[in-house]
Amino acid sequence: MADEVNKTAFLEIQGRMIELTGKLKQVQNQMRNKEGEKKRAFLTLEELGQLSDDTNTYKSIGRTFVLEPKSVLMNEQEQKLKDSESAIASLQTSKEYLEKQIAEVENNLRELLQQDPGLARQIMSMSVI
Repeated sequence: MADEVNKTAFLEIQGRMIELTGKLKQVQNQMRNKEGEKKRAFLTLEELGQLSDDTNTYKSIGRTFVLEPKSVLMNEQEQKLKDSESAIASLQTSKEYLEKQIAEVENNLRELLQQDPGLARQIMSMSVI
């Protein structure tokens, strides 16, 4: 009876660990994407800053280019930079929360395996396919 309870508890913990690990990877990928957006916006801002105010600047919309004033393009890039920074900060908070949750699940798993050495041996004897 206790073995069944421990097995179901192990399966629940394992499922939670898989779920949290997937979410963490997703957040890390989103952070990487936002870092790239931030870098592109920063580099574009630097290049636009070097241009004189009377230079013709064009914005890419799909496959076409539309003439836009330099100030409009600068404002758009500044906004992209700010949006990326705030998104990165939010994702960092999510990442820290998920890492704490993973540590908690690991501790729960460790406690379960210390509580039932037979379950630990049974898990270790399983072959990974």
